[in-house]
Amino acid sequence: MPAIPGGEQFAHDGSTEIGVLLSHGFTGSPFSMRPWADQLVAEGFSVRVPLLPGHGTRWQDMNRTTWPQWYGAVESGFLELRERCSLVFAFGLSMGGTLCLRLAQNHGDAVAGLVLVNPSVMSLRKEMALLPVLSRIVPSVRPISDDIAKPGVTEHAYPRTPLRALASLTKLWGAVRTDLGAVTSPLLLLHSAVDNVVEPENAKVVLAGVSSPDVTEVVLENSRHVATIDNDADLIFSQSVAFAKRVAAGDRA
Repeated sequence: MPAIPGGEQFAHDGSTEIGVLLSHGFTGSPFSMRPWADQLVAEGFSVRVPLLPGHGTRWQDMNRTTWPQWYGAVESGFLELRERCSLVFAFGLSMGGTLCLRLAQNHGDAVAGLVLVNPSVMSLRKEMALLPVLSRIVPSVRPISDDIAKPGVTEHAYPRTPLRALASLTKLWGAVRTDLGAVTSPLLLLHSAVDNVVEPENAKVVLAGVSSPDVTEVVLENSRHVATIDNDADLIFSQSVAFAKRVAAGDRA
């Protein structure tokens, strides 16, 4: 089944100096990343935005996939850019940020820098304790999508949350939290002041756990979870471009 309109994977070959891998979030698609990708293309960067397995079609398809498959798509796009570009950055939204953290844990300094928007590494919701059992009985629950402050904007994510896939996401969280100290790449972390999907504790855990000597934190005051298509989108885009250019120039925060 093809991806939703606007949710297809995206690739652009631009600069051989700077490449950027962009990863969308859980139950989403490249739709939420395409404006960001377009801005990076306008800056002359090479860009890859993979469609993660099980995404962009039907929520049932996602229940047939697990986090190593999602990570594999991100890693494949990263390695493709590595063959072309001198420096490759990894930018991610929500679970996409989690996958980018895993990429930095596995590839070290080969990841020139990370830009994470509302990354997830844990949840404080009490019902998550029931997930291992519930996911074997109930295929899906109500969605966690479209947490966006800007009126009339949708990310076109799934209308249901696939529970087997969510259970796999929690395993990714655990692996990433355990290895946060292995992250040494320069880091720009942007998180929304109000986020109804990913609790603020997630940003605190990431910032406290990484070993990156170059870390910048930005609070997004006018956006909710899907900030890449919300009111602070332009701020995210401009900050990420400036970050990539600064790191490429050899400057440290």
